[in-house]
Amino acid sequence: MPVVDLNADLAEGEALTARDLAVLDVVTSASVACGFHAGNRRTMRAAAAACRERGVALGAHVAYRDRHGFGRRDLDVPAGRLAEDVLEQWAALAAEAAAVGAPVTYVKAHGALYHRLATDPEAADAFVAALAPHVGLVVGPPAGALHLPARAAGLRVVAEGFPDRAYEDDGGLTPRDRPGAVVADGAEVARRARSLVLRGGVPSVHGRWTDVVVDTLCIHGDAPGAPGAARAVRLALEEAGVEVRPFAPGPERPAGRP
Repeated sequence: MPVVDLNADLAEGEALTARDLAVLDVVTSASVACGFHAGNRRTMRAAAAACRERGVALGAHVAYRDRHGFGRRDLDVPAGRLAEDVLEQWAALAAEAAAVGAPVTYVKAHGALYHRLATDPEAADAFVAALAPHVGLVVGPPAGALHLPARAAGLRVVAEGFPDRAYEDDGGLTPRDRPGAVVADGAEVARRARSLVLRGGVPSVHGRWTDVVVDTLCIHGDAPGAPGAARAVRLALEEAGVEVRPFAPGPERPAGRP
């Protein structure tokens, strides 16, 4: 039986929202904003508690210090400073999560930093060196500069796909400022999710087949239709015989939860 995780990026407001909670009711892992691009300590703690209550694996969603640009702007942050920044973010979430009895089991970069780690070996080395003592799992693209240092440090890179984003022919994500970059229709997001898991790819934004082999699928929690998209994706996968479960250990799942 095929197996995949369903994760969401969330807790990006000044407080945990009803939309965040609706997404958490469906997903198996949650990447929580750690204050640099969005979120705050109160939101981190609330999200960690909600993950614990639902048996959802909790991860740190680390980014450039860029609240104005939501972490999506390319910033020339030196590798040494980058290492300090990602460690500070992980420690903030770990402290808030510990206060409510929730472990932080993985780390995932956000936005422009996510893309930099795929192409900049020096940044990828710094990222891994900072976080390897604290986590065993990092989420990232299926290929790129992050993989080599992570494997050398004994970390597993969990390959991620985005059913709600368009892909270029080379397997990279279509930049958000281009037409068709974001897929908003829940039914189409579900179809793309099933294709990523069962066929190992999707058609690119130009209509060419693009291989994208994944261990986890991401739903962007800031999208207005995120809860509906998450439900549609999970239902489509389970109807296709795919087991949806977390790639990382999390709290014991409460009885009666999927």
